[in-house]
Amino acid sequence: MNKFLMTVAAVALSGIGGASAAWAQASANPNDMVKTAVETVVKGVKADAAAKTGDVNATARVVARDFLPYADFLRTTRYAVGPKVFDAATPEQQKKVFEAFQQLLVNTFALQLSQVRGNDIKFKFEPAKLTANSSDVVVGATVSGPGDNLSVAYRLAKTDKGWKIYDINMMGENVANAWLIQLYQPQFKARIAQGGIDSLIAYLQEKNERFGK
Repeated sequence: MNKFLMTVAAVALSGIGGASAAWAQASANPNDMVKTAVETVVKGVKADAAAKTGDVNATARVVARDFLPYADFLRTTRYAVGPKVFDAATPEQQKKVFEAFQQLLVNTFALQLSQVRGNDIKFKFEPAKLTANSSDVVVGATVSGPGDNLSVAYRLAKTDKGWKIYDINMMGENVANAWLIQLYQPQFKARIAQGGIDSLIAYLQEKNERFGK
């Protein structure tokens, strides 16, 4: 997969810190929310001395700090694992698989960001078509960089805390089978078939432990 394309995914799907005033305002509109999310993460990486040098652990901390307020990774995890399997798990298992998968995504995105840290990336957003009853929408974006021009799509759900990103299509809205949840579902299903949800948790934790080494 194109390295620059993965970087765009990184910008759109991560984050762990408290919601900023900008996020709180943007969350009322999915189009503004995606724009704010992208710009916040890019700015955060550029402002961090270690992340600017390509330090993947530092980049992961920036990604985590600056973006979870924009994302609903619990929804992402539940759909990727499978609602029936996830709901049947114990609360402790749900917590562990959620935290491990969230960290895996943050780490993966941070790695891609660290590899293209010097690129001059520009975004042009394609607003979602909203109605008064919209609760699940897709916001598109055209991403331009040196020698590259790509389409990306972000899927958002309306929650009691505003709009949240919970899936991303790294090939653009018109490529139906490239959504992240769809890409992870078969991997998770295979792990669960081998040893239940605990096997999936161990797999995710092992991948996270190898990050940055």
